[in-house]
Amino acid sequence: MKIQQIFGLAIPLALALSTVQAQDTVRYTGKTLVNADYHHGQLTPVVGVHSIQTFRANREHPELAENFGWTYNHAPMLAYWNNRFYVEYLSDKVGESIPPGQTLLQSSKDGYTWTKPDVIFPVYRIPDGTTKEGRTDVAKDLDAVMHQRMGFYVSTKNVFLVLGFYAISFDAKDDPNDGHGIGRAVREIQADGKYGPIYFIHYNPGYSEKNTKYPYYTKSKSKAFIEACNELLANKLMTQQWNEEADRKDPLITLQKQYKAFSYYHLPDGRVVGLWKNALTAISTDNGKSWPESAFRAPGFVNSNAKIWGQKTSDGHFATVYNPSEYRWPLAISTSKNGLDYTDLSLVNGEITPMRYGGNYKSYGPQYVRGIEEGNGKPADGKLWVTYSMNKEDIWVSGIPVPVSTTVNSHVNDDFSKMPADKALALWNIYSPLWAPVKVEDGNLVLKDKDPFDYAKAERVFPASSKLSTSFSVSPKQDNFGLLEIELQDDKGMATVRLTFDTAGVLSAKAGARYKNFLKYKAGETYDIKLKLTTANRFYTITVNGKDVLTSLAFQPVANVSRIVFRTGDVRRFPDVDTPADQTYDLKNAGEAEKKEAVYLIKYLKTEGL
Repeated sequence: MKIQQIFGLAIPLALALSTVQAQDTVRYTGKTLVNADYHHGQLTPVVGVHSIQTFRANREHPELAENFGWTYNHAPMLAYWNNRFYVEYLSDKVGESIPPGQTLLQSSKDGYTWTKPDVIFPVYRIPDGTTKEGRTDVAKDLDAVMHQRMGFYVSTKNVFLVLGFYAISFDAKDDPNDGHGIGRAVREIQADGKYGPIYFIHYNPGYSEKNTKYPYYTKSKSKAFIEACNELLANKLMTQQWNEEADRKDPLITLQKQYKAFSYYHLPDGRVVGLWKNALTAISTDNGKSWPESAFRAPGFVNSNAKIWGQKTSDGHFATVYNPSEYRWPLAISTSKNGLDYTDLSLVNGEITPMRYGGNYKSYGPQYVRGIEEGNGKPADGKLWVTYSMNKEDIWVSGIPVPVSTTVNSHVNDDFSKMPADKALALWNIYSPLWAPVKVEDGNLVLKDKDPFDYAKAERVFPASSKLSTSFSVSPKQDNFGLLEIELQDDKGMATVRLTFDTAGVLSAKAGARYKNFLKYKAGETYDIKLKLTTANRFYTITVNGKDVLTSLAFQPVANVSRIVFRTGDVRRFPDVDTPADQTYDLKNAGEAEKKEAVYLIKYLKTEGL
């Protein structure tokens, strides 16, 4: 064969191999990017996402929180077992990795109403005189901190384990996941809701039963518990999550490079996709028993030093959930049909509540997201459920409908008095803090608010319209406090019309930098509002209880509108991309609720294109 022929065959083969290699990785090929100047990133929301606050930190009133008043709460994990959701998260008194630390646990039957946190791994006193390799400090009256990248494991025989790692941190800048911590603790969550004894399942060098507080798991009297622990220890994908806290040469860990916050899922062909912070990725062909020598950044993905979560969804597709910016906002989702090619980017949670308590390494935004690992349960509703912290302070979950969609095919005709309460909000997006809940009660969509720092929000997507008529009722239960804003927005969250039930009993409309007052409202009365808008010329008209009350110009031009938002607070723009990363101060009266709770009832919502 002539040399020209050899090169003629070699070049196409090399190109083909290069193409295969280029395609054989997780990548984002969509065109949507985040604008971090907005908390929502100008992303279009996934229809029907329900974001629920499970825990609200409170230093001033610990009895309203977890009875401790600790204000650093972060790194939540999620499982679904025995028809219940479980969330585990670590907690420090004020700031990240500053002792003391402990791990808390909440549960819920439906994802909406959560138990008060239990201490699942309590404060652990480090023996005086303890030292740590690489530092000269000597422990004196020092407690451990918790640091774990894995929370739960359900064995093949349905034994439910919860795990946490006891780490050593001498000061605010010490690293708790440097491989020099104490060890990983484990206990069983039983079917009756009780917790088994605490054991260590894996020690770091220098530690054993002889110098630690809890016995080794093999001392348990439960054979099923021991079998479950052995099964976990043999599962290379599970133990890969232990990488950061483990000894740097721990033979239990397959890939020992210090990639952070491992998550994974199986492709249809059996291979395993691994994901780490900074959108690092790699593929294992033998179920995690080996990995390529190095992971690399997934092409097209934007992700900073925060967790990225990936999983197969109930429709047979795949999703990644993460912060697609150099900040820890917004929380977004990208979907893929084959688990490798991600083609879109949509909004899960675009809110940032004020950080009420400053502290070490507390970052703004909904962050450190985790879903339910393979084998750790499948919720009956088929949704993709995730958990995350807000500002490393409060704990949240979001239920994301599957299949993931950002559009609806028909206009709205929702009458809450005629809809089952458990299905009425299926196409609504809700943001529901503990002190500002969103619910359907007694035939109404109800927004309540006694939170000085947060708000209730409910929004409904409809087909994009350049000419729209929408009608709805609002019944405010008060007229001298509280606030309800109603906005028509486009798919990027840009508002064009805003109506406000203000704190002085006035219903007004935003008109540029000013507001037009057009009605005095009274507590307890119902206001049937009809609004007609033409985006081309920005004109809109409003009737209230059948009377014409306003003709005006929309305050901001948009090409069309595709959602209506009901919100019990002002638009938030702090923090922004120029806000300093660290907040060292607390907000005034951070743990106090408003003396009076504002309540707004919405009986119906209808939209139609004109």
